[in-house]
Amino acid sequence: MLSLPEGLNVDFKREVHAVKSSDLVAFANTAQGGTLLIGIDEYTADNGVQRGRVVGCEVDDKARLMLVNKSTGCIPNVEIQIFTENLSQARPILRVEIAPGQHKPYCTQRGEYAVRTDGRNRALLPEELLAIFMEREGEQFLSRFRDAVHQLEHQLGSVSHALSEGMLGVSERLYELDHQLQRTLGRIEQLTDSNKKRSRNLMQALRQSQAGIVQLENSIAPVINDQGQHLLQDIEHKLGMLLDLLDSDSGNGHQGH
Repeated sequence: MLSLPEGLNVDFKREVHAVKSSDLVAFANTAQGGTLLIGIDEYTADNGVQRGRVVGCEVDDKARLMLVNKSTGCIPNVEIQIFTENLSQARPILRVEIAPGQHKPYCTQRGEYAVRTDGRNRALLPEELLAIFMEREGEQFLSRFRDAVHQLEHQLGSVSHALSEGMLGVSERLYELDHQLQRTLGRIEQLTDSNKKRSRNLMQALRQSQAGIVQLENSIAPVINDQGQHLLQDIEHKLGMLLDLLDSDSGNGHQGH
């Protein structure tokens, strides 16, 4: 890095005090991040290109704390890693690695939004800020949407399971009811004239049963399957036949009386 000029990913600083929050923000707002080399003096080589020359800097805890305070003062905080280099020599330097931010855009406490370009920092343009905000919000929306879909699928699975169990219970009860009605119909066909009074009471009970069947059909019609629907209709039809039979028998009994 010292053999190359300052660029998109590298910046030279003479001392820790020369590092600004905007330097950290500028690297964090790029896609690759960057490196600050502190304790490096810039000079112009014979070919006219700027180079870095090691002059050394303070590398104690005070210097490190100063850098950490600058990074935590950014909004949101900029993640940095601090390394000491050139310790074997009399002029140690600090290497500060700034990772590309995961929560762009970053700004200073003064609200300065900056980004690193070729060898310098520049302010982010309004359309660039808008694009970053849109990308960030889009990713957050997709993440929340995926979580919501996952939870909904789980809830629908539970509801489907409960509904299947409930429909199985309804089908079993309807089968039992149909079986009982068939037995009742067979018995009523065998009634004699002396049992007409009992048949009238039974007819009233069956009318109530028919009303209950209609009410049950209306309540479960939105979720019942075709087999259950046909079964209900068959039960209603048999109840109707049964009531017609009882009405006929009751009328004949009154005439004979």
